[in-house]
Amino acid sequence: MQFTYILLLCALAAVYAEEDKRPEVSDGALDEALNDKRFILRQLKCALGEGPCDPIGKRLKTLAPLVLRGACPQCTPQETKQIQRTLSYVQRNYPQQWAKIVRQYSG
Repeated sequence: MQFTYILLLCALAAVYAEEDKRPEVSDGALDEALNDKRFILRQLKCALGEGPCDPIGKRLKTLAPLVLRGACPQCTPQETKQIQRTLSYVQRNYPQQWAKIVRQYSG
């Protein structure tokens, strides 16, 4: 159920990544992403197969099944905290999309 958190974190990391490095995502960058409704909706539509995917969305779709199974071996403690925060945000603000994501990726 941490799917959406990891989606946003990976999206932010992908934007700033250099080669295989995964930079830390600041809480400020996460706030910015959560406040960008267009960004959130675009990534949710990609994850649901309801819209086109940018490179960020493609990476996120790859991670979705793993995250929903509770596996995030590459997540740091800070990322885990941010994932929990994002999960709460999406569940509260996008309940219909969240329900679809859980159905689609949990099976």
